[in-house]
Amino acid sequence: MFIPNSSFEVLEDTKPDDTSLPSFMVSTTRGFLARMDPIVTLPAEFDAVETLLREMPVKTLSGAPGLLADGRLGDAVLNNLPDLTGEVEKYRENLPVMNALYRDYSFLASAFLLEPCHLRFLKGEPYGLGRAFLPAQLSRPIVRCAELAGFKPFMEYAGSYALFNYRLEDPKAGLEYSNLRLVRAFEHGLDPTSSEAGFVFVHIDMVRNSGPLVHGAMSGLQALVGTSASESPSARQERRRAFNAGLRGMVEAMRKVNGVMETMWMKSKPRAYTSFRTFIFGITSQSMFPDGVVYEGANDGKPLSFRGESGANDSIIPLMDNFLQVQMPDTPLTEILQDFRQYRPSNHRQFLVEVKRCADELGTRDFALALAIDTAPADGEEEEAQLIRESRTLWLRALNEVRDFRWRHWCFAREYILKQTSHPTATGGSPIVTWLPNQLQAVMEEMTEIYGSIGGGGGGGKLALGPECRDIMDLVERQHDTLRKEVDKYCRERGVGAN
Repeated sequence: MFIPNSSFEVLEDTKPDDTSLPSFMVSTTRGFLARMDPIVTLPAEFDAVETLLREMPVKTLSGAPGLLADGRLGDAVLNNLPDLTGEVEKYRENLPVMNALYRDYSFLASAFLLEPCHLRFLKGEPYGLGRAFLPAQLSRPIVRCAELAGFKPFMEYAGSYALFNYRLEDPKAGLEYSNLRLVRAFEHGLDPTSSEAGFVFVHIDMVRNSGPLVHGAMSGLQALVGTSASESPSARQERRRAFNAGLRGMVEAMRKVNGVMETMWMKSKPRAYTSFRTFIFGITSQSMFPDGVVYEGANDGKPLSFRGESGANDSIIPLMDNFLQVQMPDTPLTEILQDFRQYRPSNHRQFLVEVKRCADELGTRDFALALAIDTAPADGEEEEAQLIRESRTLWLRALNEVRDFRWRHWCFAREYILKQTSHPTATGGSPIVTWLPNQLQAVMEEMTEIYGSIGGGGGGGKLALGPECRDIMDLVERQHDTLRKEVDKYCRERGVGAN
């Protein structure tokens, strides 16, 4: 199916055996997951890369200490890894293989650059400086793989660390959480019960619910095509039923995503996160790389900077923001949000742009809220009143799922990072205290504005939203106050500004 008034195709058949298509393409079945399960083993020409990656983790699959346990990875890369850029070119037409190569070279690159920081972390010292160069046998292949696969030449959330980094223990059992295993890991992640494995698996488990979310968004947009003020009441009501069905699907999908997200507390422990977190930091806005990193043989020898792996690179919440037309404040923190959205598969980036354009053109928010109807429909139009009330309720519920997601993300940041380390930036280089609240506050303010604009629930008449929405808004008010107090507290403790 195609996004309305666009040539962008959302797949229904993901064509898992087609090697000419990018690994990541948006679909109504697998959502933002790759079209197929990831390639696990590299072609034989890359045995040297495979060997290093098997030996790399702090604890290897056998349980023995690996190269990162005592700082031996850097020398192993410099002494044992040949420049295989020429071998990369053999697979330029096989994009899933190219994605696997990108994943694996990005793992080696991150480990190489951040290994010195990990060693200092083990001693209880500040991170200090990472390596300021990436040797040619790493930089040249990763740059080429990234070009061909559609990524930045540094570790990303979808293409490497998380969504293309699993295998199925039993292919017949599918994407059940217990059936997931990591392909690559930095610390103890090859043990499926470890916190590193849990961190990745929960993200995969969340994103496997994104197919219905995409389907609901597409249905909602398609329902608004050809809207006309002159259409008959029955046609108008049928259009709203179709729109509400799409919105209901989005709400249900987000409810499942948030339910899975809550399991992070059990699957990946707060005190364990900071150890493997070292290896997923980026270069941009990080004290470990004050002058960037020189990629030998690339960019004319000038340093490069990239943001690190971050769940903020996921496409679920940006889809919700764009469909719901959530307005973010015009602040430097929002500029960081827009920058993050460049670090995702190229097909995802285009999809999100097209959804925003389409939602703006079709007026999803105006249609859902029906603000032009300032009084309840007349007698005999009870069905239309019920449909409008349902649209408004579903819209508020959809925003509430976004709030729930962002509130939980803030709670994770507080418990996994703020209470565990004094490092001032997140893995992607955003300010750890203020960045998430910037988006969370925007959603809560949007909900408050909307609730007020429809008379706090329709003024008690036919369009009244009822107790569920009142309970939602009571929670929003409480969390808004709590968030403000928490941000002020951490800003004072860390000596940073609130904006």
